[in-house]
Amino acid sequence: MLVLAMLLAMPPLALAAAAPRIGVMTMQPGEVFFERFGHDAIVVVDPDSGEAVSYNFGFFDPSEPDFLSRFIRGEMMYHLVALPATQDLAQYQAAGRGVSMQWLDLEPEQARALAALLAERARPENSRYRYDYFTANCATQVRDALDTAMGGALKAQLAGRSRGNTYRSEAVRLASPAPWMWLGFDLGLGPYADRALSRWEEAFVPMRLADSLREARNRQGRPLVQSEQELLPHLIAPEPVEAPRRWWPWLLAGLSLATAIFAARRRPRLLAGFALPLWLLCGLAGALLVFLWGFTAHQAGWANRNLFLLSPLCLLLLPGAIALLRRRVPGRLFRPLLWAVAAIAMLGWILQWLSLQPQYNLSWIALLLPVHVALALALGRRSR
Repeated sequence: MLVLAMLLAMPPLALAAAAPRIGVMTMQPGEVFFERFGHDAIVVVDPDSGEAVSYNFGFFDPSEPDFLSRFIRGEMMYHLVALPATQDLAQYQAAGRGVSMQWLDLEPEQARALAALLAERARPENSRYRYDYFTANCATQVRDALDTAMGGALKAQLAGRSRGNTYRSEAVRLASPAPWMWLGFDLGLGPYADRALSRWEEAFVPMRLADSLREARNRQGRPLVQSEQELLPHLIAPEPVEAPRRWWPWLLAGLSLATAIFAARRRPRLLAGFALPLWLLCGLAGALLVFLWGFTAHQAGWANRNLFLLSPLCLLLLPGAIALLRRRVPGRLFRPLLWAVAAIAMLGWILQWLSLQPQYNLSWIALLLPVHVALALALGRRSR
């Protein structure tokens, strides 16, 4: 930690200044699921003592009453904690996560105002804030604090520009090393997550915020980032790179499954053995999407059109699948439900092209729509 302390030390000329020195620390993604998006904090160096304090917005207390249910409902509370910068860095060093520092060229009154704002917010009675994965996380809190100190100048520079990224594209990219996490984001996010983000909005990702700070200017027109330094090397898997998402491999998989299903239309027990787990997963996933939309504050999950493909009606098909496995005739509702599930999936495909606010779920449509239609054609007739 001696090396870290030396890196954080202020140069002699800076010590003579009356204003604190302000830096933004950016931590690279980790291997635990809640570390996938990276992290950041604001460092304030006292001009008299040279002490570096890290203001970290990423703390939560799992021992709080009702913590789990608040997390599920989207009402989880996070805390701002002030701690010595070397202590804050120790956990990232132990995990092998890279950390870089951007020292900012703020005016003295802006630096003082930011230091005072952070000190006040770090008080226990002021430290809590309602966490949102996209709009109120560790990076957006850092962004907003800097913008407040700069009198709105940072937002003015970033809000009118866009690189075309979306909440979905960033979430899926960063979660891709963990397949279950990637799957959850891609299936669980609704059309809210597919609008193009401004540079201001995409700063919910710490590394994107660091990129934007490099291009920002202070009041005098000078680069906002005065200097950068690496505090810790990144020793684990790097941040996933951007890659185009192609839907045609999903279509090939969907058509292949549909062809196999139709080819096995005279073997209802075999089809029922395939359909039973599929309908169970679709029905449970659909029930979860309904819960996210109707009973939580997760705005990014509202009006999710994957419900057309993951219909809770699939759960009502399970008795029919069990009957076929037992060589029995399914009930009278089985055939209408089969065609209803297929028709709803088809409706979702049509709405994909008619909607004014489309949702990027073409891959899931390409995979699941042919399967639902093929099952209706194969088992809907046999049920008679």
